[in-house]
Amino acid sequence: MKESLRQSMALLHTWVGLLFGWLLFAMFATGTAAYFESEITRWMQPEIVGSSDPVTAAENAVEFLGQTAPDADSWIITLPNSRSATTQLFWQPSVEEGQSYSSAVLGPDGKEVTARETNGGYFLYRFHFDLHYLPVIWARYLVGVAAMFMLVAILSGVITHKKIFTDFFTLRFGKGQRSWLDAHNVTAVLALPFHLMITFTGLVTLATLYMPWGIAANYTAPQTFFESLFSSPPDVPRTGERIPLASVEAMMHTASSQWSGAMPGSVNVTNPGDSTATVTLGSSSEDAIGARGETLRFDGATGKLIQAGLPKGPASKTESVMIGLHAGRFAEWGLRWLYFISGLGGTIMVGSGLVMWTAKRRTRLPDPQHPHFGFRLVERLNIAAISGLGAGIATYFLANRLLPLSMEQRADWEINSLFLAWAAIVLWGAIRPVRRAWAETLAATSALFLAILPVDTITTSRGLFVSLLDHDWVYVGFDIVMLLLAAGFGYAARKAWVGNTSAEPRKRRRTLERKSA
Repeated sequence: MKESLRQSMALLHTWVGLLFGWLLFAMFATGTAAYFESEITRWMQPEIVGSSDPVTAAENAVEFLGQTAPDADSWIITLPNSRSATTQLFWQPSVEEGQSYSSAVLGPDGKEVTARETNGGYFLYRFHFDLHYLPVIWARYLVGVAAMFMLVAILSGVITHKKIFTDFFTLRFGKGQRSWLDAHNVTAVLALPFHLMITFTGLVTLATLYMPWGIAANYTAPQTFFESLFSSPPDVPRTGERIPLASVEAMMHTASSQWSGAMPGSVNVTNPGDSTATVTLGSSSEDAIGARGETLRFDGATGKLIQAGLPKGPASKTESVMIGLHAGRFAEWGLRWLYFISGLGGTIMVGSGLVMWTAKRRTRLPDPQHPHFGFRLVERLNIAAISGLGAGIATYFLANRLLPLSMEQRADWEINSLFLAWAAIVLWGAIRPVRRAWAETLAATSALFLAILPVDTITTSRGLFVSLLDHDWVYVGFDIVMLLLAAGFGYAARKAWVGNTSAEPRKRRRTLERKSA
């Protein structure tokens, strides 16, 4: 009975891992990059230099908005933190006239930024659950199904492995199929708690989309549920009595004392410059695990505290913590790198599992040199997922440096370049013999990552050596990761090429044997 259970779990593990493995690989890779979303954005906007204090940034933002949009219905200010140097501004000129939000970005000097247009690390963050070129709702359903399959694959994999503790210490190189199995097992076992946590909490982040029945049973409409969960003060019309906004600095210090030293991360102002103005401060995501931070509301004219945030129930607190664990925005540098390494391990786990599927089954084929269509399709999809996504991300970074700064829809074309490079790898992998395709596409991906450093040095004044002299560790860290990725893909290309050349004599020998027979 035990053996039959393990065998059935092994079969389940194999097929649920394969069916959505290519999508899961992309989700893991881009989600892992998103742990350094702010740092990637800073690298992709080299014109922005320095850092900013949140209080100073808030004062500069209020001054800027007071001159730019004094009669707006609302201001929304996202403040910089230890990882971000810019201040994001949004304002709505008039709700009644249906005008959309306008936006601006301020640098550390309080002036509007004229940096290159880019979506930076934010695109990689959004892609790992919204994908691209697809309606968001369908993308999220697809990602949700993939995450559920991932959870099944993890649990069935735990049941399947009889020697989990041994697998933790076993990694043999140069052993063909055995090496792929070792790589899959080690990366799976090494960060098993992380994989379980990140998969389950990822599903929790969109739980209301995947399981809406509780809302439907208890609320007249979904909007009613969200309004009760994220309550906001009722709209109050302007009186026309002009009163300058009270000191935002004083409100921020009051909030910080209420939150045991934590600083605000956002400032929302309604009816700015009017006697009915209110200021709502939200706590920074860096200061707590929970994603749903604390809020305080102040009278904009006097600066007096009007209302503290509504108390959260157990379910709301649990959801907040789970989303915070998944996003990892609270993590300081050491824990953030641990998140990143664990995510990288998950990416390798999925990729090695896909490759192992073909390596294990090739020897069982009647004619390994002429496999059936389904097997060939899996091989080509593996190349498309692993080499293609890597080449696409490297091209995304290169496009950030090479596209003209004044180009219209520049940020969109950075993203388009990722998918064009990905499509090129897919096409190349489809027309070349599979072993050569692996070696050539991996080598091309390695070259693209390696090219990022000289291209950055030529097109900006912030190359690796300059960054080392300036102690700009964000730039240094980014460049080192690019070098490591280039080395990793280069090593994989070399192994694929060596395997390809060693396979040629065996192929010729089999051909001669068939002819002699």
